[in-house]
Amino acid sequence: MNQLKSLIESRRFDLAITVLIVVNAVTLGLETSERAMNAAGPLLVVLDRAILAVFVAELLARFIVYRTDFFRDPWRIFDLVVVGIALMPATGSLSVLRALRILRVLRIIGMVPSLRRVVGGLIAALPGMGSIMLLLSLVYYVFSVMATKLFGAAFPDWFGTIALSAYSLFQIMTLESWSMGIVRPVMAVFPWAWLFFIPFIVSTTFTVLNLFIGIIVSAMQEEHDAEATAERQALQNEQELILAEIRALRAELRQRAETSKT
Repeated sequence: MNQLKSLIESRRFDLAITVLIVVNAVTLGLETSERAMNAAGPLLVVLDRAILAVFVAELLARFIVYRTDFFRDPWRIFDLVVVGIALMPATGSLSVLRALRILRVLRIIGMVPSLRRVVGGLIAALPGMGSIMLLLSLVYYVFSVMATKLFGAAFPDWFGTIALSAYSLFQIMTLESWSMGIVRPVMAVFPWAWLFFIPFIVSTTFTVLNLFIGIIVSAMQEEHDAEATAERQALQNEQELILAEIRALRAELRQRAETSKT
């Protein structure tokens, strides 16, 4: 059991699984190519099934080692769900699951520490992002109602309903063809329309969206600081343990020296 635990927790084992994940991503991509399937279709299918078998064996090994603790790690649960989807039959009404096999590539997130930190930061930022989403939704609703009232009659395709207005405002917020595509045609009919669109862009694109970036950066920094603190604490504990062993050894040597003198 200890040998199996040492194996699955070793750096070489993680590196091997990471390489298999990358290879599996390449094979799944090649399966979408008709030319590749005509040239080496059976080989790609066999390789895909072999890699899936390795993933299943890996999860079984981890379950044997950790047992009930297996489900305490969210990354192991994520791996279990992804591999479980790949094992489900992909025929008939479940044929859509064949497209979900590519989710196996996401396992690389749990294998690379830097990617885990990024995802951890994003998850930690979710509460703050929820508040900003609520604020953005309120802003969108207010401007959508106003746009529908102001421009709906002249431009029903863009602002005929609240839903259409919200979609048009989303395009404007992303700055995708916002000026020549929407705003300037509207200004040709309503010259004062810039008084509506400019404040909307400033309040969403240049303000609210930057709050998203600020919260995500702050959460990732906190994640990095927490990890650095944990590493420093582990190093300090190790140093204290070494010092305690040195003190005990010195005390034992001193005691032996005093015994030999007597």
